[in-house]
Amino acid sequence: MKPTTSVKPIGSWLNRTDRALTRAMDELLAASGLTRLAWQVLNVVRDAPGVDGATDADVLTLLAANADAPTLTATVETALADGWAARPAPARLALTADGRFRLDAAAERVAAFRTRAASGISPEEYRTAVGVLQRMTRNLEGAPVAGRGRG
Repeated sequence: MKPTTSVKPIGSWLNRTDRALTRAMDELLAASGLTRLAWQVLNVVRDAPGVDGATDADVLTLLAANADAPTLTATVETALADGWAARPAPARLALTADGRFRLDAAAERVAAFRTRAASGISPEEYRTAVGVLQRMTRNLEGAPVAGRGRG
């Protein structure tokens, strides 16, 4: 009999990688008073187009794949309470001057983290991996469930 090699399903590696990224980033950002999710929320707020800042809906929509709405809302409230963000208008979010300064300081550590995480992975391999995951996601999003129509 031939020996068989078993490859874990991609979902197993995706889950394990996400947990490893979250754990490592949470440890990295703890000194700044942040978590990976808070970092993501603050980046959405910082990167919002226009002068009015991001909306709560922007955060919920752009980070829906990262956490559920109650968790994202709690993360926004923590950013507000900790002084990273403020509400320039109802349902709007903007970084405070202190929040922008602290986010920029944390960015240096995040850049080093990304370099460590991608160690031994060529830029071409990284692009290929991301491209494959994007195509797999597009294949599955909106696809009808077996036995049911799109109804």
